[in-house]
Amino acid sequence: MNLNTTRRRFLVGTGMLATAAAFPAFAQDKPKLRFSAVFSEQDIRAEMMKMFADAIKDDFAFEGYYGGNLFKQGTELVALQRGNLEMGNIAPQDISNQIPAWSILTAGYLFRDAAHLKAFFASDAGAEMKQMTEDQLGVKVLGPTYFGVRQVGLRIDKEIKTPADMAGVKLRMPGGDAWQFLGESLGANPTPMAYAEVYTGLQTGAIDGQDNPLPNVENMKFYEVMSQIVLTSHLVGFDLLTVSKKVWDEMDGDKQARLQAAADAAIDFSTEKHLAREKELVDKFKGLGLKIYEPDVAAFRKHVQEKYLASDLAASWPEGMVDKINAL
Repeated sequence: MNLNTTRRRFLVGTGMLATAAAFPAFAQDKPKLRFSAVFSEQDIRAEMMKMFADAIKDDFAFEGYYGGNLFKQGTELVALQRGNLEMGNIAPQDISNQIPAWSILTAGYLFRDAAHLKAFFASDAGAEMKQMTEDQLGVKVLGPTYFGVRQVGLRIDKEIKTPADMAGVKLRMPGGDAWQFLGESLGANPTPMAYAEVYTGLQTGAIDGQDNPLPNVENMKFYEVMSQIVLTSHLVGFDLLTVSKKVWDEMDGDKQARLQAAADAAIDFSTEKHLAREKELVDKFKGLGLKIYEPDVAAFRKHVQEKYLASDLAASWPEGMVDKINAL
């Protein structure tokens, strides 16, 4: 082998090494978006996130973590703030723990339905609340993810007509003051418990009931350890699809627009699927032997709203915000 042949082989070899080394760098050109949620992979919202991921795959490397496998319920917001997470499914109650004014959006019987919720977040009043999260928390809200109207599901066989009938009922609510106050305003004895523990809690009698939209009851099989559902319709259930403000600000305008458009389309898809599923599930649960009660919703609404307006929470609500929401 002459010197020129050796030199050519060396140059080809080093060229291949250089090319191989370039591939990982090229692959890393797409920013990573790790997303954390407490809902399961069987949830409609997991389907929503897969649709979202597909829409942004040219711009981002999306990683979805479900069932609280990456961060436990209630810790996602802090993970976003600390830079340990890029995207999260955040409960408005978690935001209200840091921004008391946000507790208005956690109040029972505030939003009428999914359309009212969407209209609010698209309004100037909604923009005002979203701006608070950017300025004070460093988190951008992409939109509200509707997941159904929350109903009370009970293990015990006790007919519920008014809030007075809820006295002494150990009702599981997520941790945090806003959630616990909601349970109290329904007339129950609120008991904090992680979402993943609710099935066992109902099974063992550690709790008497839970409150969730019907699609969640189906996904988590809570109906297997419940005897009845009380259609209180006390809260339009929604979380927030969020992205770290730092991550958002690092995107150019076109990428921001594509990400927001993908979020909007995925959220609309999820909302429609949830609305359709809610209609089907009352009949399904009746067929499985659960009792379905329709309580005096007007009595519940009056009791809950009076509790909120007399509470310290209402003192932090932005002036005129309730009227703005009601007017939509």
